Amino acid sequence: MRRRLLITGAGTGASNNLVRSLRAGDPSPWIVGVNNDRFVLKKSLADQRYLLPSAESEEFTAALQVLVERERIALVIPTSDLEVSALSEAREALGPRCFLPDRAAIARCQDKHALTAHLAAHAIPIADTRPVTDVDALPDLFARLGGSPPFWCRARSGSRSLGAAPVRGPEQARAWMLYWEEMRGVPATSFIVSEYLPGRDFLCQSLWKDGALLLANTFERLSYFGGESNPSGVSSLSSLAKTVIDARVLETSRAAVRSLGPKISGVFSVDLKENRRGVPCVTEINAGRFFIGMTAFDHVGKHNLPLTFVRVALGEPVDLRDEYDTVDDYYLVRDLDTLPGVFHADELFDGIQTLADAPAPAGDGSDA
Repeated sequence: MRRRLLITGAGTGASNNLVRSLRAGDPSPWIVGVNNDRFVLKKSLADQRYLLPSAESEEFTAALQVLVERERIALVIPTSDLEVSALSEAREALGPRCFLPDRAAIARCQDKHALTAHLAAHAIPIADTRPVTDVDALPDLFARLGGSPPFWCRARSGSRSLGAAPVRGPEQARAWMLYWEEMRGVPATSFIVSEYLPGRDFLCQSLWKDGALLLANTFERLSYFGGESNPSGVSSLSSLAKTVIDARVLETSRAAVRSLGPKISGVFSVDLKENRRGVPCVTEINAGRFFIGMTAFDHVGKHNLPLTFVRVALGEPVDLRDEYDTVDDYYLVRDLDTLPGVFHADELFDGIQTLADAPAPAGDGSDA
């Protein structure tokens, strides 16, 4: 029987990347895309598109239920943290159409301070992190944090490096937080401050079932969308990334996800950054969704991770356990308004010349 899937955030980069990846692995599923923004929805790659209320609205769950029954949907796949939360709250109504981590794991992962405190208690490497309870108490917070500047300031929830900036001390941190409070409505008490991690920037994407790791792959971010315009110089969206084989990244990510529960299931996307000693530290975990751009790499390994996720979610047999499926030295190149490109290191200079290498143009005889 043809699989019938529903993907949220239809038309966004995350959703369209996911659709392309699934179809590259198996073109047969019928894909329904939903979004509350008709303009974004219009450019969805789904077979059928529906305008639904926002995942933040009270009408979302009822509308989604009607749609999954009408379209005989077998599985609903979220593409943002907001949609993960909404589907998690609707899991009883949706039943087996959801394949998500449990509520406690999702809530913990979506609060960066709660997550770092949890990981620290399980001896998993993190950046020393403190919650902001009062901007007037920032000098004491920085004194307890210790270390040398810069320090890292960011919102404790949200995505795409919300509110992230390096600061040299409590005065800069106070000004930054009050700006966000006054101009964006983000309270200063929604921030955390941590030690700065200056090293390499890694990602690990993994699929779990009943506490067992089935499949994982790892990457490194090399440059960022909008990094030059951000106070932090970085963002969570990579414009250039590569596949890497790194046992440290895999083992730290595995331990971090496993700490969330003995029977953990679903997909987990882990961000890590090296500290001053070169140790990869977990900075956040996106529970229940794939990385926005990393699904573009799915054709270079042995297994298509989103398609494997669908098979596991639908109870189909997969002969996988603890599979580290990463092939080294493939690069992902992304830019606005273009499809992502994936190239092996050996291909990067194929068909490209420098002026020094280019042959001189042949004469046309006009001087004869």
